[in-house]
Amino acid sequence: MKGPRADWLRAVPGARSLHRQLFVWLLLPQVVLWIAAASFTFNLTVRHTNEAIDASLAQASRSLARQIKPTASGLFIDLPRSAQEILEADPTDRVLYAVSAPPGQLLLGDANLPAARIQNPQFNEPYFYDGTYPEAAGASNAYGERVRVVALFLQFGIEGTRDGTMLVQVARSRANREELARRILIDTALPLSALIVIMTLVVWAGIRAGLRPLKHLQDQVEGRDANHLAPIELRAAPPEVRALASAMNSLLTEVRRNVVAQKRFISDAAHQLRTPLAGLKSQTELALAEARGASQVERLRLVHLSATRSARLVNQLLTLARAEPESASLQDRELLDLRQLARELTAEWVPRALTAGVDLGMDEAEEASERLAAATPAWVRGIPLLLRECLGNLIDNAIRYTGRGGTVTVRVRVASSQVVVEVEDNGPGVPESEREHVFERFVRGTEDGSGCGLGLAIVREIVERHRGSVRLLPAQPRGTLAQMGLPAAPAA
Repeated sequence: MKGPRADWLRAVPGARSLHRQLFVWLLLPQVVLWIAAASFTFNLTVRHTNEAIDASLAQASRSLARQIKPTASGLFIDLPRSAQEILEADPTDRVLYAVSAPPGQLLLGDANLPAARIQNPQFNEPYFYDGTYPEAAGASNAYGERVRVVALFLQFGIEGTRDGTMLVQVARSRANREELARRILIDTALPLSALIVIMTLVVWAGIRAGLRPLKHLQDQVEGRDANHLAPIELRAAPPEVRALASAMNSLLTEVRRNVVAQKRFISDAAHQLRTPLAGLKSQTELALAEARGASQVERLRLVHLSATRSARLVNQLLTLARAEPESASLQDRELLDLRQLARELTAEWVPRALTAGVDLGMDEAEEASERLAAATPAWVRGIPLLLRECLGNLIDNAIRYTGRGGTVTVRVRVASSQVVVEVEDNGPGVPESEREHVFERFVRGTEDGSGCGLGLAIVREIVERHRGSVRLLPAQPRGTLAQMGLPAAPAA
């Protein structure tokens, strides 16, 4: 049921889409897990890379220590120049070394290696630490390079002297290690990202599929006419949606019960008013025939006019009650010729049109082919009493608002699968802004008080009950064209 309240509900500030909330709450854990997995993968990669590099550094330090042999004159270092050049050949992954005996007194290698600040070291046990090469400010342009260092403390003895201590340090740039960790992280993160995207699409599709019954329920409610209070039907819906639909059906049942009671009251009241109003109308007509004074005649005329208008209002209320869905569904539909019905009604309304000074007639085709088409019945299936009232209201409305000296023309034609009835007048016409508004109840096209504002409302109600349509169009060169279309029925 569309209306201002539905728009108000959609415009409530802070109202969040259920689809969006479910999507966020399902996607958020995935993002958190993705970040946690990426962080865990990076840390695991760094740890294993450090273990591999540390193992190679420990092996290099022991290999270097084996090249150092104690002699009677001191320490002999057997490290060919070619081996040194191989160690220092790659500037992006340099291997630096230093040998000092005792520790702090350089014998061989690079004096800028980060110092090993280790208290009470164990001999033959490698110690690993990170540092910056070189540490001294103002050193070479490699200042600030981060390196991984292994320190190996060895004990040696020389004949004739006491035992000595030797420190062997081997360092390696961390650039390649960090680059390797980044590559592994990227190679791991890309498949994880693709998996997140796929899972996001799956979650989105799952939410849409899960909320589809709600969308179906929304379509059923929004697509309804305000008078359509039949229960909502849902097939294969989840229990939660069925519970919501059941609650709405209970509400619709209660509303329908109240509406039926209200319409029954109006119908009963109208029935009860018909007899006294008919008696009042008859008595005023008799009083008018016997009245003598002009003042008395005028007052009786006004009473008679009011009684006539009240009787018409009651009749139209009864017709409106019969056109309601609940009443119309109980009435039998018949196959009838709408062209013949239009001829009969036009003839019946001619005296009223002559009294109003209006030329009323039915447009019959003049050419042979059109005369043949005009003689063909325009079959429709409907309720004769309601269709007669509908067409009569269109003719009455045209006569009432055309004015003296005007013309009203009735036409019936069969167009494809529809039977179209047109009532055209050359009166002042209806402004475009009012053409839809005049179909509402108790809305009159003029303010002269001659109508009760239910004629066109009854027309629309009856046409909609017959699955048709009605509209007002501008006539040429002036006036109004009321066009009614009903589904055509096959001939009997």
